[in-house]
Amino acid sequence: MSVRLKLTLSYAGFLMVAGALLLSVVWLFLLRYVPAEAIVTIGGFVPGRDDLIRAFVPAVAWALLFLLVLGLAGGWFLAGRMLAPLRRITKATRRAATGSLSHRIELEGRRDEFRELADSFDAMLAQLEAHLDEQRRFAANASHELRTPLAISQALLEVARDDPQHDAAALLERLQAVNTRAIDLTEALLLLSRADQQSFAREPVDLSLLAEQAAETLLPLAEERRIALDTSGEVAVAQGSPALLLQLTTNLVHNAIVHNLPDGGVVRVTTASRPGAAALAVENTGAPLEAELISTLTEPFRRGGERLRSDRAGVGLGLAIVKSIVRAHGGSLELAARDGGGLRVVVTLPSSP
Repeated sequence: MSVRLKLTLSYAGFLMVAGALLLSVVWLFLLRYVPAEAIVTIGGFVPGRDDLIRAFVPAVAWALLFLLVLGLAGGWFLAGRMLAPLRRITKATRRAATGSLSHRIELEGRRDEFRELADSFDAMLAQLEAHLDEQRRFAANASHELRTPLAISQALLEVARDDPQHDAAALLERLQAVNTRAIDLTEALLLLSRADQQSFAREPVDLSLLAEQAAETLLPLAEERRIALDTSGEVAVAQGSPALLLQLTTNLVHNAIVHNLPDGGVVRVTTASRPGAAALAVENTGAPLEAELISTLTEPFRRGGERLRSDRAGVGLGLAIVKSIVRAHGGSLELAARDGGGLRVVVTLPSSP
């Protein structure tokens, strides 16, 4: 049976039970005190209990039949009214099952259980649609990025095949550079997938030590670009994966060094301990950034107008990996433009118990 029919029968049954209880009350508190036989008094004939029952039973039967019909008709109508929002939700669910995620229920009226369910379903559809669009863009961009080094390698090999006088050493060097970039891109994609799956063990990690380690590793790159690299702050212990958090810190520092002023830039890395959280902040000088550009920097393979690809610019997944690692650790990521140019990135992670 459908839910509507079940509710209808429930309403009708409730009315019948209520009527039966009412009749039982009449019997218990009224009829049982009436004598069974009729009594003839000076004032006239007084009917007995049997006479009252014979006169009352047909009326009771008609009353119960009326309650049954009223319960079925009224219950069917009320159940339909109550289940109308559920039918809209079911229709939206079926449309979503066919792949249409742009439809929204947008249930109006007072905020009750059905309204909360519809709003939750609309929010879920919005998240699924955004996630699906993001995955499609990511797949298209990843395919394009992976195809580029393969196409370059094929072009180099075809040129070498058609030119017997080619420089073999230069060809090998260029092929090695292209192959290295393809390997870096593949490893970045694997790291991004690992962070999204949250398949890692958690342990206490001091972000200040990771900041010093990342700064020491990238110090030659900073000196090569004449960038001043400064680390400071207090002990900030977070709960997470040491390898992933080191990758996060390294990506932020590398991003700050590469996308900086051509000469005389500064990168500052600071750590802080907050109630229930550990914070890592990386800020760098550079060209002024617009708010619209900053909101897209964490998307995979997105680069701003001044963030052009170079030999040390990475594969376009640095901040995307940072965002994925932060999300996997249950933290928050904030990007903001600095006064005078440059970017400030603040990562806040749950602290170790």
